[in-house]
Amino acid sequence: MDRSAAVERVERLVETVESDPMPVPVREIWVYGEVSLGLDPIERLDVYLTKDILLGGDGSDGDRSGEFEERYGVKGIGQTVRGEWAEAFPEHVRANDNGYAAPEKCLAAHLIGDDEPIHLEVCNASFEDNVTQRLQGAMTRENYEQILDPRGVCLWVDGQRSEEAFGKLRSGELVLPTLPDALGMLGMDEGEAREAAETLQAYRERQEGATVRGDVV
Repeated sequence: MDRSAAVERVERLVETVESDPMPVPVREIWVYGEVSLGLDPIERLDVYLTKDILLGGDGSDGDRSGEFEERYGVKGIGQTVRGEWAEAFPEHVRANDNGYAAPEKCLAAHLIGDDEPIHLEVCNASFEDNVTQRLQGAMTRENYEQILDPRGVCLWVDGQRSEEAFGKLRSGELVLPTLPDALGMLGMDEGEAREAAETLQAYRERQEGATVRGDVV
């Protein structure tokens, strides 16, 4: 998509989070990678959501989990995702391989279309904290595909939209380092950072359509 269309798409996503009930509370919305760098066109749009975890249910919803399971054929509704959301948007209910409601998949179904070139990262930790956590794990296991590109822009926090950040995103004013340099600033040596950046780029080029990854820190 071209750059202006990508920014408009993020704006619509933010508006949806602001106006619609969500399967879990959303606290932060970031974009990162290509859209942050002023590229035009953009191969894929990368979006990061920080969410809260529902522990054991949300109000009376937890007591209705059996009713929800019978109605939707998915376990955990009212416990891992809000029951009131599932009642309002049953078409967006998604489960993991174990048959339990998966918050990250529910969010993706609600917020992005299957064929859109958008990747959605969903985690309970903030973007900056998760960048560090994922980098440390990737370096330990030498699995660079798991790295989260640290060149992010925070657009929305706890109901407050940053018009300044959106303005800079539209105009391409942000000045950010190359990915190897950004990884080097976080502690990777030059050779490792270069290899990690190449691995991550190759991984992204293999992705098609909408993709989502959930993470718990």
